Amino acid sequence: MALRTAGSVLVVFLWSVTVVLGQDGWSVTYTTQSICTLKGSSVDLFCSYTYPRGKVTTTFWFTEWGTGVEPKDLGQDPEYAGRLEYHGDKKKDCTLKITDLRERDSATYKFRLLTDQEGGKYSGRPGVTLSVTGLQVKVTGGHQDKTLTCSTTCTLTDNPTYIWYKNGQHLDESTSPQYKNTVSSNYIDGYSCAVKGHEDLHSPAVCVQGQSCSRVNYTKRRICVLKGSTVDISCTYVGYYYTTSSFWFRSDKSTPEDLTTDPGYAGRVEYTGTYRGPFTLRITDLREEDSAEYRFTFKTDNFDWGHSFPGTTLSVTGLQVKVTPAAEGQKTLTCITTCTLTDNPTYIWYKNGQRLDEPTSQQYSISSNYEDSYSCAVKGHEDLHSPAVCVQGQSCNRVTYTKRRICVLKGSTVDISCTYVGYYSTTSSFWFRSDKSTPEDLTTDPGYAGRVEYTGTYGVPFTLRITDLREEDSAEYRFTFKADNFDWGHSLPGTTLSVT
Repeated sequence: MALRTAGSVLVVFLWSVTVVLGQDGWSVTYTTQSICTLKGSSVDLFCSYTYPRGKVTTTFWFTEWGTGVEPKDLGQDPEYAGRLEYHGDKKKDCTLKITDLRERDSATYKFRLLTDQEGGKYSGRPGVTLSVTGLQVKVTGGHQDKTLTCSTTCTLTDNPTYIWYKNGQHLDESTSPQYKNTVSSNYIDGYSCAVKGHEDLHSPAVCVQGQSCSRVNYTKRRICVLKGSTVDISCTYVGYYYTTSSFWFRSDKSTPEDLTTDPGYAGRVEYTGTYRGPFTLRITDLREEDSAEYRFTFKTDNFDWGHSFPGTTLSVTGLQVKVTPAAEGQKTLTCITTCTLTDNPTYIWYKNGQRLDEPTSQQYSISSNYEDSYSCAVKGHEDLHSPAVCVQGQSCNRVTYTKRRICVLKGSTVDISCTYVGYYSTTSSFWFRSDKSTPEDLTTDPGYAGRVEYTGTYGVPFTLRITDLREEDSAEYRFTFKADNFDWGHSLPGTTLSVT
């Protein structure tokens, strides 16, 4: 049974024979033995357990178990990084959610628990067999009429409803994977299929005759990127007739509107590419309100590619450091986002403004104290780091920049600001250019003589003002401060100034 909820999320309830395997008070119960679901979707492996006595110390899921060796926790497998959500506890629930499924995730998943009692280990078999499949349109039939089938490598769970598209336009819905009518064999039309509730995971568009039919295929279905960065959203397209125009648009607009004419994207959008090659939408200086589904369309003298064919969904996120208690005197830091960043990025951590060599993962364990602040970033986008946060209290050392980037005219004046807090009494503070081998107070730099002043104090915006700007002033500017026994680090990215 399936229930549609707000936001077009498909909630699936799996009614099947419960599998229980147990002995002497140990048991693991799986709600279902096998699941077939779509590549790119999410799945819940529902599970519960019992144990005879003691306290549960460790719980995890695994897929491989060699003879004489301990099973490997999936949570430590880089292949699943950022895609596992354990919804269980150390009492009875062991439900696991896997997101952004890939075909190589197909496996049998088992749950394991360990207790503080001697011999307190148990693995639940046989587990849940997960099969992950994509969709393909299979074309069969004679020379004139063709039969279309939405093909999968396994039988999808929950008897889904299939959706058909012709030339990018919604055509029909049915509970059968086979399209209800035969279609005439021609060289013009392209067809695609999808499953209701997962329209963004549609099949590639295929021709019913030849390879020159009208079709659009998107390079990626979903992209998650950082606020302030740049993104490329691409597709390839083929038009049976000569193309007269083509553009990208947001699917949430009542009428498709070319993004290059949308005031909300002014100066931030460009198109690159040509017919049959990747045709790319580039959006710069991304904002959270740019989060949307983007679709491509093209026109010919007697043909318009439909506007209902799902495109690429873009999610734009900032970074935040989440602090959670761990063992006594310890904290776990997590660099969190509102979506799973594309391309498995490498994470960077800063302590009191100084870059740390380790770790490079999304989580970091530290000792808890009132002095230190931490910030995280993604490699290649260090300037888009998270705000610095305290691990204990709110009085730790930290610097927060007002703007990451500023572009101003040559000859004008600019104010570059930050706020800072020092756990100890501050003895000195100044701004410097990051491209200098040693931080040098700008007020003593001959290149800025008579053009620089500082305003503001501790706890409020502390501002660097530069007058009579020159093109050679283009640089990244950072702030630092000192106390009797503390120096704010010099490696946390500040504000980049461009003079034009």
